[in-house]
Amino acid sequence: MAPTRSDKPYTTQLQAGLGLVAETKTLLELWSPGQSAAALARAALASGRFPTVSARRLDNIVRECFGPRYLTAKGVLAAHAREPHPDQSPCYLTTLGVPATHLKVLAPALTTADFRQLLLLYTCRAQPILGDFVRQVYWARYAGGYPQVTNEDARSFVERGIDDGKTVKRWSESTVRRVAAYLTGCCADYGLLEPGPRTSRRILPFRIAPGVAAYLAHELHFAGVGDNRLLSHEDWQLYGLAREEVLEEIKRLGLQGLLIVQAAGEAVRISWQLPDLEALCHVLAQG
Repeated sequence: MAPTRSDKPYTTQLQAGLGLVAETKTLLELWSPGQSAAALARAALASGRFPTVSARRLDNIVRECFGPRYLTAKGVLAAHAREPHPDQSPCYLTTLGVPATHLKVLAPALTTADFRQLLLLYTCRAQPILGDFVRQVYWARYAGGYPQVTNEDARSFVERGIDDGKTVKRWSESTVRRVAAYLTGCCADYGLLEPGPRTSRRILPFRIAPGVAAYLAHELHFAGVGDNRLLSHEDWQLYGLAREEVLEEIKRLGLQGLLIVQAAGEAVRISWQLPDLEALCHVLAQG
């Protein structure tokens, strides 16, 4: 049986670094297309741009955080990608080039808030435990009108995941406690929860940025996700969007001339005006 996104186990890899927003932006400036994580780590150390970070810690940031999130040529299985031919294996969602290629172009032109929203996407893909937490806990509490998300909420989520077999082996109580704190801390770094060292964090107003919506829609399209299935792809849930809300976002992109939308009932047809994701990135970077 082909693997699915849910088959990727939960790990403790967030302990290597949470959002790392400023560090990621600096590493993108230093990174050159085709450069490996190991080569980037050496370049980052030699650059002197991280004077307060030890060599070992910097190497860990690049190899355990930046690399898995932004230097991957393939994403996870697209659960809603187009139906494969009966003789073909299920089609995989690819980023058509490492995410760092696109982020390097976009980072100088994006606000910090918009940049964080893109980092959220790739970190959740690399760390399913964070993606599931955002979808299942954060947005459930947001929609329910709750004012905060606590480490206890995160702890309960982690324990349910362990009971459901989402980890390779059972975690110790101290590991569960640490991972719970990592989850809420990462959400704070990406602008979903208030920052600062605390066990209860206030939920912040959050709405997907137009540029981020354009990027995600085009990325899914160029990865082979059909127009109708694109609207219900689970990545939109990271931004609290259901199918109807995604369609409204897509229609707004149409007003900007990025695409043409035809919707009749449940059927949606989109005419994409740009040839590839790189072209979109340059359009977004130019404002």
